Amino acid sequence: MKICLLGYRSNPYSGGQGIYLRHLGLALIAAGHQVDVISGPPYPDLDPRIKLIKLPSLDLYATPDHIRAFKWGYLRSVTDLIEYVDTVFGGFPEPYTFGRRLIRYFDQHQPQYDIVHDNQSLCYGVLALQEKGYPVITTVHHPITRDLEIALSETTDWGMRLLIKRWHSFLSMQTKVIRKLTHLVSVSDAARKDIADAFDVDAQRIHVVHNGIDLNRFKPMPEITRAPHRLMTTASADAPLKGVQYLLKALAEVAKVVPDVTLCLLGKLKPGGETEALIDALNLRDRIEFHVDISDEAMVALYARATIAIVPSVYEGFGFPAGEAMACGVPVISTRGGALPEVVGNCGVLVEPKDSQGLATAILDLLNRPDELERLASIGRRRIEQQFQWSRAAAEFLALYQTVNGSPHVS
Repeated sequence: MKICLLGYRSNPYSGGQGIYLRHLGLALIAAGHQVDVISGPPYPDLDPRIKLIKLPSLDLYATPDHIRAFKWGYLRSVTDLIEYVDTVFGGFPEPYTFGRRLIRYFDQHQPQYDIVHDNQSLCYGVLALQEKGYPVITTVHHPITRDLEIALSETTDWGMRLLIKRWHSFLSMQTKVIRKLTHLVSVSDAARKDIADAFDVDAQRIHVVHNGIDLNRFKPMPEITRAPHRLMTTASADAPLKGVQYLLKALAEVAKVVPDVTLCLLGKLKPGGETEALIDALNLRDRIEFHVDISDEAMVALYARATIAIVPSVYEGFGFPAGEAMACGVPVISTRGGALPEVVGNCGVLVEPKDSQGLATAILDLLNRPDELERLASIGRRRIEQQFQWSRAAAEFLALYQTVNGSPHVS
C-alpha cells in the first residue's frame, strides 16, 4: 500500500505525536509498504526510507515575541495572515492552517494514496480530503477537552481563564470535524470512552489500536549502575495535565525522610512559570537535574541510572513515559489518570491523580523494598514485550486500512 501519514506538528523529542509518526511509519515500512509523512514544524525524526513532505507553518510559538515576528510577506498569504493574527490574539491556529496548506498541496500535486492517516489534526482540511474521495482514517490520542478542563480547574484568575479558553478555541473545529469523519481510531479504551463522551460520538465508531514501544531502543542497560534514590519523570509539556506539580510536592515530602533523593526531569519548563516558582518555593532546585530535547539513546541511559520512574499525569490518552520506562526495566509508579492503568497493568504501583501524599508514600515504600523494585523491573519489561509492539500496531492498522471505504482519488 501507499500510505500517507499526517501531522500538523511532530516534535521528535517532546510529546507523543512525533514519536507516533516515527514508529508507526517505520513499522509500516518494515511490513513492506510505502510511507510518506506530511507534517508541519517541528518535523519528525523519520527512517530514511520514509519521504518527509514539509508544510512549513509560521511556528510562532517557537518565537519569544509573536508580535515582532511579523513579516510583510504574511500579507501575501491568507493562511499566513490568519495564523499570525490568531496567534497574536492568544489562539492556537496551527491545526486549522495546516489543513489549509494540506488541501493546497493535494490540489497542486494530486498525490495518489491508498490511505491518508491523520494524526489528530482533526482539521477542516482532512474532512475536505474525505469529501474529495480520499480514503481517510484519523487517530485521536485523547480529547483536548480534557486539557482544557484540567487547565481551567487549576486557576481561578479570570484573565488566565479567558486566555486558556481562547487558546483552546480550535476545539470548536475539532468537534465539528470528528463528528463527520467516517473512520476513527484511538490509542486506548479509556481514550475511546472519553472521546465519545467529549464529542458526542458513538464509541462503537472508534477502533482501538494500542501504541507500541520501540523495544530495540528502549531496553535495560545493565552495564550502567543505578544511582541510589534517583527518581525520573518525563513531562512532554509544562502544563497542569502532566501533574508535575504533584510530584514536586511529593519529592519535598520524600526528601524529609531520604535526604539524598534526587529527580531527573525530562522536559522544558516555562521560564518564570508556575512550575519553576514551585521548585523554588519548595527549595528543590538543587535536587533536580533537567534535560531538554535529548535523543532516545540519551534518555535510555538516564533511565538506566534511575531507581524509580514516576508518571504523575492527571490524564494520559496512552502514556509513552510509563511504557518506555517499563521497557527499560525501570520500576514505575504511575497515577490512574486516563489510560495509564492499561499500560502499567499490575506491573507497577498505581496511585490516584493529584495525590501528592499518595505519590510520596508509594516512593518511600518502594525505596525501602529492593526485592520489589527488582520484581517490578522484570515483569514490567515482560508486559511491554508481550502487549505493546509497533509491529502489532501496524498489523492492526493495515487490517483497518483495508476496510476503509473508497479508493485513491483519481484526478
